[in-house]
Amino acid sequence: MPELPDLEVIRAYLAPRITGVAIREAEVRRPIVVRNLLGGEAAEQLAGRAFTGAARRGKFLLLPLDNGTTVIVNPMLNGRLRYGEPLRRERVRDSLVVTLADGRELRYHDASDMGKVYLTDSLSKVPAFDGQGPDADDPTLTLELFRERLRRHTGEVKGILTNQAFVAGIGNAYADEICWCAQLYPFRRRASLSAAEIERLYRCMRAVLEKAIERLRNRVGDAIDVEVRDFLAVHGKAGHPCPRCGGPISEVKRERRATQFCRACQPGLLAER
Repeated sequence: MPELPDLEVIRAYLAPRITGVAIREAEVRRPIVVRNLLGGEAAEQLAGRAFTGAARRGKFLLLPLDNGTTVIVNPMLNGRLRYGEPLRRERVRDSLVVTLADGRELRYHDASDMGKVYLTDSLSKVPAFDGQGPDADDPTLTLELFRERLRRHTGEVKGILTNQAFVAGIGNAYADEICWCAQLYPFRRRASLSAAEIERLYRCMRAVLEKAIERLRNRVGDAIDVEVRDFLAVHGKAGHPCPRCGGPISEVKRERRATQFCRACQPGLLAER
């Protein structure tokens, strides 16, 4: 699932390449994925327009157009964007193909059709957009504000981190990384955290996301449609040695979501409901 670091790198890659570039034509191949909130045919309304930039909000990628409308990509679990020279062979599950005036193309691919691409004149029309908290990397999200927002949420640490109403942009993978960095058991109750632990959680949230963005910028290159996660410390590493203590990384599955952590570095009771 693309999260804040992935989408921030994609945004930074696309912005200088598509800004000011016109759309020659567009083809909607999977209407179940491409939602035109303006009404009418999305392909017709995209053709002839030009991108004016690229932005990100939480786990949404925003591609504004010169007529005031915006293409918003919510990749969810398997959505991927590809930018570059036209493909020589067509692919199944390409939901939207945008051919640019400079000869390149922008494609949205989704193996599961869970993600969505919206064309809208109002961000508030996009499902789940308005309910987001501040971006997890927002400079105005101070430790004091983080504490204040945290007090409004009950439940387990990881569940709060992945709640987009708390802070926006963190998903399953980076929540695991932040909890590991902070040496907190992912299933700890928020009410049990000390002031020092909350500060450590905040500092780790900042550090993990910042380092991931830097690492991805150096690794991804032109392949923005390829997910790079091999550098993560614990997520996806069940059974591997913990980079900090050498103990085996554990995995707990709950409600179709896997959590990886180190029981030695992140002590806690067995995860049970």
